[in-house]
Amino acid sequence: MDTVSPTFGPVPSRRLGRSLGINNVPPKTCSYSCIYCQLGWTPTMGVERRTFYRPEEVMDAVRAQVREALRRGEEVDHLTFVPDGEPTLDLNLGAEILALKELGVPIAVITNASLVGRDDVREDLSAANWVSLKVDAVSEAVWRRINRPHRDLSLTSILAGIRKFSRTFGGILVTETMLASGVNDHAEELHRIADFLGEVRPRVAYLAVPTRPPAEPGVEPPPGERLVAAFSILSAQLSHVELLIGYEGDAFAASGDARRDLLSIVAVHPMREGAVRKLLARDGAGGEVVEELVATGTIVEIEYRGHRFYVRALPGRRQRTEERGDATG
Repeated sequence: MDTVSPTFGPVPSRRLGRSLGINNVPPKTCSYSCIYCQLGWTPTMGVERRTFYRPEEVMDAVRAQVREALRRGEEVDHLTFVPDGEPTLDLNLGAEILALKELGVPIAVITNASLVGRDDVREDLSAANWVSLKVDAVSEAVWRRINRPHRDLSLTSILAGIRKFSRTFGGILVTETMLASGVNDHAEELHRIADFLGEVRPRVAYLAVPTRPPAEPGVEPPPGERLVAAFSILSAQLSHVELLIGYEGDAFAASGDARRDLLSIVAVHPMREGAVRKLLARDGAGGEVVEELVATGTIVEIEYRGHRFYVRALPGRRQRTEERGDATG
C-alpha cells in the first residue's frame, strides 16, 4: 500500500479558509473510536504519547508543500494538524509547531481533547494560534456511546483540562460538537453541553453533523427541528454559535501528480465525486486514475446521503465497508 504523505492540500475548510493539512500521526491511531468518524473504526487505540515520524520529516514535507502551493498561486491560510488520528498523541507536536512558525502562517490544531488533562499536552497546544477542542458530550454514558474512548481515559479529567486550557490559552479557542441523531441531540444533554461551554467561553462553538460516510451504519444527522433546538440551547449561553452543515466546496489544490494528490487528500478528507473530477482536471488526468485505485483496493467508493464519496482504504475502512454493504446508501 502507498505511504501516506505527511501533508495534504491546501483544502477548503469551513473554519480555516485554505488549510494545508499536516498528517503527524499514522492511520489510524487514536484515543477514540467515534461512531461518526469519517475514517472508520479505530484499529490502533492508545493514550501514550510517542514519536511516530521524525520531526524533521514532518517539517521538511510541510515546507516543501507550502513552497509548491505558493509557486502555483495557491493561498495557504493555516497549517493545520489534522491527521488520521489524534494529533496530541505525537510527542513532538509542540516542537513541530514552534519550528513551523518560521513560515509565518498561522498554525491550527484540531484535537478530540482526550489528552488535554495532561500538563504537557496543554503546553504543546499553547504554542498554536488556533485550537479546536471536541466536546460531543459531558455526561459519562453519552460520551462513551458516541466517542467510544480508550479504557484509560477519564471524562472528568478531560473536562477539567479543557477548563484549565481555556483560562490560559492566548490564541483562538473554538469547540466542536458533532451531533448524531438519537445519541447526543436530546435537550438534556444539549443543556449540559451548553452549561459547560458557558464556562469555557470559546470564540466560536461549532455544531457539526455527519456529512461524510461514518464509521458505523445508521449514524445520521439530527432532524431539522432538533438541529434548530440545539442551536437555540447553545446560543442562550454563548455569544457565537455556528453550524457546520454545509459542503466545503471543490477548490482542492493540484500539484500535477494526480495519483499522489488524490491519495493524500482522501486519506483524511473523503471527497465527493464532483470534487475528484475537478482535481483530476486540474492535474491534467482522467478518470482512469480513480478506476485503477478503486480496482486495486487503494481507495473505496461509498454512497452516502445521495452522494458518491471516495475515501482511502485505511486499516478498518475496508473491513467496515464490506461489513455494512449498502447500509450507507
